[in-house]
Amino acid sequence: MKTFRSQLPNHFSLPRRINRLAELSYNLWWTWNYDAQRLFIRIDRSLWERVYHNPILFLRQVERARLNAVTNNRVFLEFYDRIMRSFDQYMQREDTWFRRNYADLSEQTIAYFSMEYGLHEIFRIYAGGLGVLSGDHVKEASDLGLPFVAVGFFYSEGYFNQRITEDGWQEATYTRNSLEDLPILPVMDELGKPLMISVELPGRILAARIWEIRVGRVPLYLLDTNVPENSLADRNLTARLYSSDLDVRISQEILLGIGGQRALRALGYTPSAYHMNEGHSAFLVLERIRELMEEDGLNFKEASDTVRTSNIFTTHTPVPAGNDEFALWLVDKYFSHIWERLGLTREQFIDLARHTVNWGDAFSMPVLALRFSQYRNAVSELHGRVSRKMWHFLWPDRKEDDVPITHITNGVHTDTWLARRMSYLYDRYLGADWRDHIEDEELWEQVENIPDEQLWAVRRHLKRKLAYYIRERARQRWRLGGIHPVQTLASGVLLDPYALTIGFARRFAPYKRANLVLKNLPRLLELVNRPGMPVQIIFAGKSHPDHEGGKLLIQEVYRTVKRSETAGRLVFLEEYDMNLARYIIQGVDVWMNTPRRPNEASGTSGQKAALNGVLNFSVLDGWWREGYNGMNGWAIGEDVDYTDSLQQDEADANSLLDTLEKEIVPLYYQDGASDGLPTEWIARIKNSIRTLAPQFSMRRMVLEYFREMYLPIMRQAEDTRIVK
Repeated sequence: MKTFRSQLPNHFSLPRRINRLAELSYNLWWTWNYDAQRLFIRIDRSLWERVYHNPILFLRQVERARLNAVTNNRVFLEFYDRIMRSFDQYMQREDTWFRRNYADLSEQTIAYFSMEYGLHEIFRIYAGGLGVLSGDHVKEASDLGLPFVAVGFFYSEGYFNQRITEDGWQEATYTRNSLEDLPILPVMDELGKPLMISVELPGRILAARIWEIRVGRVPLYLLDTNVPENSLADRNLTARLYSSDLDVRISQEILLGIGGQRALRALGYTPSAYHMNEGHSAFLVLERIRELMEEDGLNFKEASDTVRTSNIFTTHTPVPAGNDEFALWLVDKYFSHIWERLGLTREQFIDLARHTVNWGDAFSMPVLALRFSQYRNAVSELHGRVSRKMWHFLWPDRKEDDVPITHITNGVHTDTWLARRMSYLYDRYLGADWRDHIEDEELWEQVENIPDEQLWAVRRHLKRKLAYYIRERARQRWRLGGIHPVQTLASGVLLDPYALTIGFARRFAPYKRANLVLKNLPRLLELVNRPGMPVQIIFAGKSHPDHEGGKLLIQEVYRTVKRSETAGRLVFLEEYDMNLARYIIQGVDVWMNTPRRPNEASGTSGQKAALNGVLNFSVLDGWWREGYNGMNGWAIGEDVDYTDSLQQDEADANSLLDTLEKEIVPLYYQDGASDGLPTEWIARIKNSIRTLAPQFSMRRMVLEYFREMYLPIMRQAEDTRIVK
């Protein structure tokens, strides 16, 4: 029985007729329901934009006169009632996919651990793709009605704010997140005090309180060390993502894995399945083993075998250096009190996750997770192949192809990323209940019934919307001062909303090769400035503030963008986040991705773009290698592996410009019949949507996880419960 409660704060003064806006604000269901967002927009559109789509700040700041006005507006009240009915039906629905098919497993729980969650732009608790994937996973678990609970961190400062100097250098600043200004709830114990957990760190006890974010039907619990019980240093332990300080990093991961499990226990959960999204939470293996040994009297082997049967591990990193590993002296410092409790010697403890690298032995988080999980998966077919090769040494008696690491290719949460006007087209031509069958490939055949002129009208609208947003963004930054006029031009004020526009927005890591398109600059400039057939390229993305290589890459791109020869058709947008991402992935014509194969584990940004009628132009790596069919976009390079990276870069750069010049540009500017529509381009859009929307949906992905991993574990747990 759970011993906690989280209640809505009573700090709004709303007219009684619309007082459920407060309840709606504290459930992130509104983040993937356009009509729910439009409730706030209809009250005060300007304020909604000023508070950056934060309903808590909105309800605090909105003028009472506006609230009174809408309570006397019959049209608004009907709209409000309809949205609240939809919300209630969603939250109270008894015939969810899970209930219809697996009602007998309703007492089981799936626990999901991730270092970051990309839920919405107001929650700065994510850095990039891993976090956005986690956020989408939780939302889809809610849509399907899975018995799901998620665990992570509340980062008081979150990921950094990006500013690009006149010289193109990335500067990082941090903004303190105010809990009172966010739709996040305190979890209280039976006595009405904050629910707390603690973990042991060298020479001290680290305390953390628990917060809840309601993501539809799924609770997401976040640990926060900013409490009076901790020292100043420990209060800042959960301030920022991905610290380069190894003491901070290992302490965070102890808190996520060990503290996260203790939080679930304190909340009254006894999960049947544990899903570790990346290796950051792998220390939960140790905590679960300790629990079984000290509370149930099992020995280490028995406890290990029990834990292993209920663990799932998803790896996202195809490069060994990208995985979290800790030097043994650091393990001695933080775990010398643990191995005795587990009945192990120091060497036996190290062997649980030992990984020999060029500088010696390390304690590897993915090795720990791989050794103690029943199910292990990569995030695309090619990444699965890479992962089996990378971790083959853990199963030396098996052939590489038989290494027990499968793959489930990533997907995206459709409603989070789909433009409102595109969703109206789908409602009209796919049927009102298409969202309940997103993974059904036959359903998407009906995309061919969408009239070309209607699809093209929506695409042009989204392009205009992007151009307008970029111009207004640049105007506001220019108005605030502190930037050079050329930087304003580099921010996109000269964009043509009807020219062929290519998007490249992602983390600036060297292997992603943001500069690949710039390798032959004279040839690119000729394409960019071709009379009557210009090409525009929008760049956006951040580099980790401690990664010099990534920051140098941003500088190289930015300096090129600023050159007068580009005529303002190359653009770099600062402060890439989920809000800006929506505008770009919905508003460009082509989504470009240029990783050095096979280093892109999966990628998902191109999947979001495809939903909105944007065509992919990418290296055959990650998900695109599986999605490309020759007519739903374009490939950069060949489906081959290189041993020489310089040769690979040259070949891919040539392929990129050749395809752009000879195929993409002519096709975009080719008029069709007398109606003037680019009929062949539109045909590719329909092919792209039809083939990619179902295959790379988050619904398909989560259903695969459920059927292949969650369900067998839950069945086993149910059988054990019945026997007992």
